Amino acid sequence: MFATNRITQLFGIDFPLVQAGMVWASGWRLASAVSNAGGLGLLGAGSMYPDVLKEHIRRCQAATDKPFGVNVPLLYPAIEQLMDIIVEEGVKIVFTSAGNPTTWTRILKEKNILVVHVVSSSKFARKAEEAGCDAVVAEGFEAGGHNGREETTTLVLVPAVRRAVQIPVIAAGGIATGRQMMAAMVLGADGVQVGTRFVASEEASCHALFKAAVLNADEGDTQLSMKKLVPVRLLKNPFYQQVAMAEAKGASIDELKELLGRARAKKGMFEGDLENGELEIGQVSCIVKDLLPATDIMQGFKNEFARAVAEPFINR
Repeated sequence: MFATNRITQLFGIDFPLVQAGMVWASGWRLASAVSNAGGLGLLGAGSMYPDVLKEHIRRCQAATDKPFGVNVPLLYPAIEQLMDIIVEEGVKIVFTSAGNPTTWTRILKEKNILVVHVVSSSKFARKAEEAGCDAVVAEGFEAGGHNGREETTTLVLVPAVRRAVQIPVIAAGGIATGRQMMAAMVLGADGVQVGTRFVASEEASCHALFKAAVLNADEGDTQLSMKKLVPVRLLKNPFYQQVAMAEAKGASIDELKELLGRARAKKGMFEGDLENGELEIGQVSCIVKDLLPATDIMQGFKNEFARAVAEPFINR
Protein backbone atom coordinates (compact mmCIF):
# COMPACT_ATOMS: atom_id res chain seq x y z
CA MET A 1 0.00 0.00 0.00
CA PHE A 2 1.32 3.44 -0.93
CA ALA A 3 1.69 5.86 1.96
CA THR A 4 -0.77 8.72 1.60
CA ASN A 5 0.39 12.01 0.17
CA ARG A 6 -1.24 15.19 -1.11
CA ILE A 7 -2.54 13.59 -4.31
CA THR A 8 -4.02 10.48 -2.72
CA GLN A 9 -5.66 12.68 -0.08
CA LEU A 10 -6.94 15.23 -2.61
CA PHE A 11 -8.64 12.67 -4.84
CA GLY A 12 -9.38 9.95 -2.29
CA ILE A 13 -7.35 7.31 -4.15
CA ASP A 14 -4.84 4.66 -3.05
CA PHE A 15 -1.96 5.30 -5.48
CA PRO A 16 -0.94 8.74 -6.86
CA LEU A 17 -1.36 7.87 -10.52
CA VAL A 18 -3.81 9.57 -12.89
CA GLN A 19 -4.76 8.01 -16.22
CA ALA A 20 -4.78 10.82 -18.79
CA GLY A 21 -8.08 11.79 -20.42
CA MET A 22 -6.94 11.11 -23.98
CA VAL A 23 -9.16 11.77 -26.99
CA TRP A 24 -10.54 8.61 -28.61
CA ALA A 25 -8.85 6.38 -26.02
CA SER A 26 -10.26 7.26 -22.60
CA GLY A 27 -13.79 5.93 -22.36
CA TRP A 28 -15.64 4.54 -19.35
CA ARG A 29 -14.08 1.07 -19.54
CA LEU A 30 -10.54 2.42 -19.16
CA ALA A 31 -11.39 5.09 -16.59
CA SER A 32 -13.34 2.71 -14.35
CA ALA A 33 -10.66 0.01 -14.59
CA VAL A 34 -7.93 2.43 -13.47
CA SER A 35 -10.08 3.81 -10.65
CA ASN A 36 -10.97 0.30 -9.47
CA ALA A 37 -7.24 -0.49 -9.39
CA GLY A 38 -6.53 2.40 -7.03
CA GLY A 39 -5.61 5.24 -9.40
CA LEU A 40 -7.70 8.07 -10.80
CA GLY A 41 -9.36 7.29 -14.11
CA LEU A 42 -10.33 10.14 -16.43
CA LEU A 43 -12.86 10.28 -19.23
CA GLY A 44 -11.57 12.13 -22.29
CA ALA A 45 -14.37 14.59 -23.10
CA GLY A 46 -12.43 16.12 -25.99
CA SER A 47 -13.67 13.44 -28.37
CA MET A 48 -17.21 13.24 -27.02
CA TYR A 49 -20.42 14.99 -27.98
CA PRO A 50 -22.44 16.07 -24.92
CA ASP A 51 -24.83 13.10 -25.07
CA VAL A 52 -21.88 10.69 -25.43
CA LEU A 53 -20.14 12.22 -22.42
CA LYS A 54 -23.31 11.79 -20.36
CA GLU A 55 -23.47 8.12 -21.33
CA HIS A 56 -19.82 7.53 -20.42
CA ILE A 57 -20.21 9.27 -17.06
CA ARG A 58 -23.21 7.13 -16.17
CA ARG A 59 -21.52 3.92 -17.31
CA CYS A 60 -18.41 4.82 -15.31
CA GLN A 61 -20.52 5.51 -12.23
CA ALA A 62 -22.12 2.08 -12.64
CA ALA A 63 -18.74 0.35 -13.12
CA THR A 64 -16.91 1.84 -10.13
CA ASP A 65 -17.65 3.28 -6.73
CA LYS A 66 -14.18 4.85 -6.69
CA PRO A 67 -13.37 8.47 -7.62
CA PHE A 68 -12.98 9.31 -11.32
CA GLY A 69 -12.90 12.53 -13.29
CA VAL A 70 -13.33 14.13 -16.69
CA ASN A 71 -10.67 15.85 -18.81
CA VAL A 72 -12.02 18.80 -20.79
CA PRO A 73 -9.85 20.60 -23.40
CA LEU A 74 -11.05 24.19 -23.13
CA LEU A 75 -10.54 24.94 -26.83
CA TYR A 76 -13.20 22.42 -27.89
CA PRO A 77 -16.68 23.42 -29.07
CA ALA A 78 -19.80 22.81 -26.97
CA ILE A 79 -17.75 23.52 -23.84
CA GLU A 80 -20.73 24.97 -21.94
CA GLN A 81 -22.85 21.90 -22.65
CA LEU A 82 -20.03 19.61 -21.52
CA MET A 83 -19.59 21.52 -18.27
CA ASP A 84 -23.35 21.54 -17.62
CA ILE A 85 -23.44 17.76 -17.99
CA ILE A 86 -20.44 17.33 -15.68
CA VAL A 87 -22.22 19.34 -12.99
CA GLU A 88 -25.62 17.70 -13.54
CA GLU A 89 -24.17 14.18 -13.42
CA GLY A 90 -22.32 14.79 -10.16
CA VAL A 91 -18.72 14.50 -11.37
CA LYS A 92 -16.42 15.65 -8.58
CA ILE A 93 -13.08 16.02 -10.39
CA VAL A 94 -12.33 17.94 -13.59
CA PHE A 95 -9.01 18.27 -15.39
CA THR A 96 -8.88 21.19 -17.83
CA SER A 97 -6.32 21.70 -20.58
CA ALA A 98 -5.56 23.69 -23.74
CA GLY A 99 -7.01 26.97 -22.55
CA ASN A 100 -7.24 29.62 -19.84
CA PRO A 101 -8.05 28.14 -16.41
CA THR A 102 -9.65 31.36 -15.18
CA THR A 103 -12.60 30.76 -17.50
CA TRP A 104 -14.10 27.77 -15.66
CA THR A 105 -12.22 27.13 -12.42
CA ARG A 106 -14.29 29.43 -10.21
CA ILE A 107 -17.56 28.19 -11.69
CA LEU A 108 -16.64 24.55 -11.11
CA LYS A 109 -15.30 25.12 -7.61
CA GLU A 110 -18.55 26.86 -6.65
CA LYS A 111 -20.15 23.48 -7.42
CA ASN A 112 -17.66 21.74 -5.05
CA ILE A 113 -15.73 20.23 -7.96
CA LEU A 114 -11.95 19.75 -7.72
CA VAL A 115 -10.16 21.43 -10.63
CA VAL A 116 -6.74 20.50 -12.02
CA HIS A 117 -5.19 22.31 -14.97
CA VAL A 118 -2.55 21.00 -17.39
CA VAL A 119 0.40 23.38 -17.89
CA SER A 120 3.63 23.39 -19.87
CA SER A 121 5.50 26.14 -18.00
CA SER A 122 5.98 27.69 -14.57
CA LYS A 123 4.25 30.84 -15.82
CA PHE A 124 1.05 28.97 -16.60
CA ALA A 125 1.34 26.95 -13.38
CA ARG A 126 1.28 30.19 -11.38
CA LYS A 127 -1.74 31.40 -13.37
CA ALA A 128 -3.54 28.13 -12.61
CA GLU A 129 -2.78 28.50 -8.91
CA GLU A 130 -3.99 32.12 -8.96
CA ALA A 131 -7.18 30.97 -10.70
CA GLY A 132 -7.90 28.67 -7.75
CA CYS A 133 -6.94 25.29 -9.19
CA ASP A 134 -6.47 22.53 -6.65
CA ALA A 135 -3.43 21.07 -8.46
CA VAL A 136 -1.57 21.30 -11.76
CA VAL A 137 -0.30 18.74 -14.23
CA ALA A 138 3.21 19.72 -15.34
CA GLU A 139 3.32 18.16 -18.81
CA GLY A 140 6.72 17.93 -20.44
CA PHE A 141 7.66 18.05 -24.09
CA GLU A 142 7.76 14.24 -24.28
CA ALA A 143 3.99 13.95 -23.92
CA GLY A 144 1.54 13.01 -26.64
CA GLY A 145 -1.44 15.13 -27.62
CA HIS A 146 -1.49 18.87 -27.02
CA ASN A 147 1.86 20.15 -25.84
CA GLY A 148 3.81 23.28 -24.98
CA ARG A 149 5.53 25.42 -27.59
CA GLU A 150 8.52 25.89 -25.29
CA GLU A 151 9.56 22.22 -25.66
CA THR A 152 10.53 22.00 -21.98
CA THR A 153 11.22 18.41 -20.97
CA THR A 154 9.64 16.76 -17.94
CA LEU A 155 13.06 16.52 -16.27
CA VAL A 156 13.31 20.32 -16.34
CA LEU A 157 9.65 21.29 -16.03
CA VAL A 158 8.70 19.36 -12.90
CA PRO A 159 11.25 20.93 -10.51
CA ALA A 160 10.62 24.36 -12.07
CA VAL A 161 6.87 24.10 -11.49
CA ARG A 162 7.42 22.64 -8.03
CA ARG A 163 9.43 25.73 -7.15
CA ALA A 164 6.81 28.06 -8.65
CA VAL A 165 3.63 26.89 -6.89
CA GLN A 166 2.42 25.64 -3.53
CA ILE A 167 -0.42 23.44 -4.80
CA PRO A 168 0.20 19.74 -5.62
CA VAL A 169 2.10 18.99 -8.84
CA ILE A 170 1.35 16.00 -11.06
CA ALA A 171 4.11 15.12 -13.53
CA ALA A 172 3.28 14.05 -17.09
CA GLY A 173 5.22 13.30 -20.24
CA GLY A 174 7.48 10.30 -20.76
CA ILE A 175 6.19 8.23 -17.85
CA ALA A 176 5.30 4.59 -18.57
CA THR A 177 7.03 2.67 -15.76
CA GLY A 178 7.25 2.66 -11.99
CA ARG A 179 10.88 3.78 -12.13
CA GLN A 180 9.96 6.77 -14.28
CA MET A 181 7.20 7.54 -11.80
CA MET A 182 9.68 7.46 -8.93
CA ALA A 183 12.07 9.74 -10.86
CA ALA A 184 9.31 12.30 -11.37
CA MET A 185 8.45 12.25 -7.69
CA VAL A 186 12.09 12.62 -6.69
CA LEU A 187 12.07 15.78 -8.83
CA GLY A 188 9.21 17.18 -6.74
CA ALA A 189 5.99 15.77 -8.19
CA ASP A 190 3.26 14.60 -5.83
CA GLY A 191 1.96 12.14 -8.41
CA VAL A 192 2.02 11.32 -12.11
CA GLN A 193 -0.34 11.37 -15.07
CA VAL A 194 0.09 8.56 -17.59
CA GLY A 195 -1.29 8.51 -21.11
CA THR A 196 0.64 6.51 -23.70
CA ARG A 197 1.02 3.40 -21.50
CA PHE A 198 -2.80 3.24 -21.19
CA VAL A 199 -3.32 3.61 -24.94
CA ALA A 200 -1.75 0.16 -25.10
CA SER A 201 -4.39 -1.32 -22.80
CA GLU A 202 -7.23 -3.70 -23.55
CA GLU A 203 -9.80 -1.20 -22.27
CA ALA A 204 -8.64 1.82 -24.29
CA SER A 205 -11.36 2.76 -26.79
CA CYS A 206 -8.97 3.59 -29.64
CA HIS A 207 -8.64 1.32 -32.70
CA ALA A 208 -6.62 -1.91 -32.53
CA LEU A 209 -4.50 -0.79 -35.50
CA PHE A 210 -3.54 2.39 -33.66
CA LYS A 211 -2.60 0.37 -30.58
CA ALA A 212 -0.44 -1.88 -32.76
CA ALA A 213 1.28 1.16 -34.29
CA VAL A 214 2.09 2.42 -30.78
CA LEU A 215 3.57 -0.94 -29.79
CA ASN A 216 5.71 -0.92 -32.95
CA ALA A 217 7.02 2.62 -32.41
CA ASP A 218 10.75 3.14 -32.00
CA GLU A 219 12.88 6.04 -30.80
CA GLY A 220 12.44 9.02 -33.09
CA ASP A 221 9.09 7.85 -34.47
CA THR A 222 7.17 10.78 -32.95
CA GLN A 223 7.52 14.51 -33.54
CA LEU A 224 6.00 17.69 -32.08
CA SER A 225 4.08 19.34 -34.93
CA MET A 226 1.73 22.23 -35.74
CA LYS A 227 3.30 24.67 -33.29
CA LYS A 228 1.70 27.58 -35.16
CA LEU A 229 -1.73 26.11 -34.55
CA VAL A 230 -1.99 23.80 -31.53
CA PRO A 231 1.25 21.93 -30.76
CA VAL A 232 0.65 18.19 -30.87
CA ARG A 233 3.02 15.22 -30.83
CA LEU A 234 2.33 12.86 -33.71
CA LEU A 235 3.42 9.39 -34.67
CA LYS A 236 5.12 9.73 -38.04
CA ASN A 237 2.92 8.53 -40.91
CA PRO A 238 1.92 9.94 -44.34
CA PHE A 239 -0.33 12.56 -42.73
CA TYR A 240 2.51 13.69 -40.49
CA GLN A 241 4.73 13.96 -43.58
CA GLN A 242 2.16 16.27 -45.20
CA VAL A 243 2.20 18.45 -42.10
CA ALA A 244 6.00 18.50 -41.97
CA MET A 245 6.25 19.49 -45.66
CA ALA A 246 3.67 22.24 -45.18
CA GLU A 247 5.50 23.62 -42.15
CA ALA A 248 8.84 23.50 -44.00
CA LYS A 249 7.29 25.67 -46.69
CA GLY A 250 6.06 28.17 -44.09
CA ALA A 251 2.38 27.25 -44.13
CA SER A 252 0.08 29.75 -42.43
CA ILE A 253 -2.31 28.93 -39.60
CA ASP A 254 -5.20 28.86 -42.06
CA GLU A 255 -3.32 26.50 -44.36
CA LEU A 256 -2.57 24.17 -41.46
CA LYS A 257 -6.22 24.26 -40.41
CA GLU A 258 -7.25 23.30 -43.93
CA LEU A 259 -4.75 20.43 -43.97
CA LEU A 260 -5.93 19.24 -40.57
CA GLY A 261 -9.53 19.37 -41.71
CA ARG A 262 -12.33 17.79 -39.72
CA ALA A 263 -12.17 14.61 -37.67
CA ARG A 264 -8.56 13.86 -38.61
CA ALA A 265 -7.80 12.54 -35.10
CA LYS A 266 -10.92 10.37 -35.13
CA LYS A 267 -9.90 8.97 -38.50
CA GLY A 268 -6.52 7.88 -37.19
CA MET A 269 -6.98 6.91 -33.57
CA PHE A 270 -10.58 5.71 -33.50
CA GLU A 271 -11.13 4.43 -37.03
CA GLY A 272 -7.62 3.04 -37.54
CA ASP A 273 -6.66 4.89 -40.73
CA LEU A 274 -2.89 4.87 -40.22
CA GLU A 275 -2.20 6.58 -43.53
CA ASN A 276 -4.48 9.62 -43.42
CA GLY A 277 -5.23 9.96 -39.73
CA GLU A 278 -3.69 12.05 -36.98
CA LEU A 279 -1.94 9.71 -34.53
CA GLU A 280 -1.26 11.45 -31.22
CA ILE A 281 1.14 9.63 -28.91
CA GLY A 282 4.07 10.30 -26.57
CA GLN A 283 7.78 9.68 -27.01
CA VAL A 284 7.65 6.95 -24.39
CA SER A 285 5.78 4.75 -26.88
CA CYS A 286 9.21 3.45 -27.89
CA ILE A 287 9.44 1.43 -24.66
CA VAL A 288 5.82 0.27 -24.52
CA LYS A 289 5.83 -3.18 -26.10
CA ASP A 290 2.88 -5.10 -24.70
CA LEU A 291 -0.90 -4.76 -24.70
CA LEU A 292 -2.23 -5.39 -21.19
CA PRO A 293 -5.39 -5.02 -19.11
CA ALA A 294 -5.42 -1.71 -17.25
CA THR A 295 -5.38 -3.59 -13.94
CA ASP A 296 -2.10 -5.25 -14.91
CA ILE A 297 -0.62 -1.92 -15.98
CA MET A 298 -1.54 -0.42 -12.63
CA GLN A 299 -0.07 -3.37 -10.74
CA GLY A 300 3.10 -3.10 -12.78
CA PHE A 301 3.46 0.55 -11.77
CA LYS A 302 2.93 -0.29 -8.11
CA ASN A 303 5.38 -3.18 -8.11
CA GLU A 304 8.14 -1.39 -9.99
CA PHE A 305 7.69 1.81 -7.98
CA ALA A 306 8.05 -0.17 -4.76
CA ARG A 307 11.21 -1.88 -6.07
CA ALA A 308 12.64 1.45 -7.18
CA VAL A 309 12.08 2.93 -3.74
CA ALA A 310 13.70 -0.07 -2.08
CA GLU A 311 16.58 -0.39 -4.55
CA PRO A 312 16.94 2.96 -6.37
CA PHE A 313 20.41 2.29 -7.78
CA ILE A 314 19.99 -1.27 -9.03
CA ASN A 315 20.34 -1.56 -12.80
CA ARG A 316 17.40 -3.23 -14.47
